Amino acid sequence: MSSAPLPASAGSENARERARQLDRDDELGFLRDEFNIPTKGQIASSSLPEGSSATSDSNTSKCIYLCGNSLGLQPKRTQTRLSQYLSTWATQGVQGHFKPLDNSPLPTWLDVDERAAEMIAPIVGGHVSEVAVMQTLTANLHLLMSAFYKPDINKRHKIILESKAFPSDHYAVETQLRHHGLLAEKSMVLLKSENSKDNILITEEICKVIEEHKDDTALLLLPGIQYYTGQLFDIPTITAYARERGIFVIWDLAHAVGNVELKLHGWGVDAAAWCSYKYLNGGPGCIGGIFVHEHNSAVTKLITDERPEEGYNHRLAGWWGNDKKSRFGMENRFHPVKGAAGFQLSNPSVLDITSLCASLEVFEMAGGMGKLREKSLRVTKFLEKQLEGMGEEERGLFRIITPLDPKQRGAQLSLGLGSGLLEGVMKELERKGVIVDERRPDVIRVAPAPLYNGFEDVVGFVEAFGEALRVARKERDG
Repeated sequence: MSSAPLPASAGSENARERARQLDRDDELGFLRDEFNIPTKGQIASSSLPEGSSATSDSNTSKCIYLCGNSLGLQPKRTQTRLSQYLSTWATQGVQGHFKPLDNSPLPTWLDVDERAAEMIAPIVGGHVSEVAVMQTLTANLHLLMSAFYKPDINKRHKIILESKAFPSDHYAVETQLRHHGLLAEKSMVLLKSENSKDNILITEEICKVIEEHKDDTALLLLPGIQYYTGQLFDIPTITAYARERGIFVIWDLAHAVGNVELKLHGWGVDAAAWCSYKYLNGGPGCIGGIFVHEHNSAVTKLITDERPEEGYNHRLAGWWGNDKKSRFGMENRFHPVKGAAGFQLSNPSVLDITSLCASLEVFEMAGGMGKLREKSLRVTKFLEKQLEGMGEEERGLFRIITPLDPKQRGAQLSLGLGSGLLEGVMKELERKGVIVDERRPDVIRVAPAPLYNGFEDVVGFVEAFGEALRVARKERDG
């Protein structure tokens, strides 16, 4: 990738041309053509396109889509793969579970979860056996906690999480405590920053709380990247610090997977869960996934051994977690397969996994998360510099709340707006064909996804954002 210097300011006459040059030099730029990027006309429309109207739209320029942190765009090959799945179902019926088709790239439905695990493992930095594609994010957090959170009110019973955790994580923890007859007031420890009004948590603060509660804490649950601020946590350091003190560590990687490089096995992470509809582009509500380190997922006894249940960590069980060799024996004796797959419950949605794997094919085309992260660092830094170079009038109406250290963030920058500006800014950006998302009370999240966003997207956003700020302020102030 080109090492050309970044433009000095957003006001530079050469900003757009320099962005175009950076896009031309981008070795991953070809991946943009792998995605369906909506046109401005399409996102402004209140109906689905029909027939020739899909291409005859008078406003066919592409929108600026910087919202992969919320929902990734659709890969073009997704429709092809789903069509192949539907054709298999239509022509083979139940045989699709077991019968390979010579002219189909899809696995049999019996093996679809194994194919997905092979494709996702490099993205999370785990062994294939440590990964399972299953369920959805919060359900997976509950399943992991049901297996590994074993509170003892007289010893370890506390769960540490951040005070501004995504609400579903907070609900999961609080209800797990209630399930065990515990009170959140006594057994839930909330991390709060001592010095940041945006609750940017430095590693030392987190470790300080872990140290303070080390003797009675059973579990630490944190996000790899904080959804509101965009802060990337120091996963290896925090994991090691907690585990050295006997605390089980689970990471919610919803905003980290497919966004930053992860090395879950090498970092010794106990367990993790994620969704697949953000940077992984699986589609809205698509299937989630889990990582369970091999030191937590061993199966040391055979089903024929005496008391085989003593050979594995207990968990909520379902037939898809059974060893495949005995799964269809229909015996009422659960014996899990080794690894994360042993935590599965029901057979997974083949529709979901087919959609996810279509996107994972594009990740393979990129040559690994290392290359994607390299581009992401450059594009987000470019975004930061363009924002900092805006005019003084606009610059006073917002601030970047995401850490400025590139090592402490992913693709996303969260922008805190002045009071009363959010609604007007979002309305004007949408009118201009710019898609970002908002988080109340006053934050917009801007996330250039390296698979399909480039430097010119950034320039287009900053130009539209400046105009939106001026319009919103005028509306606010009357």
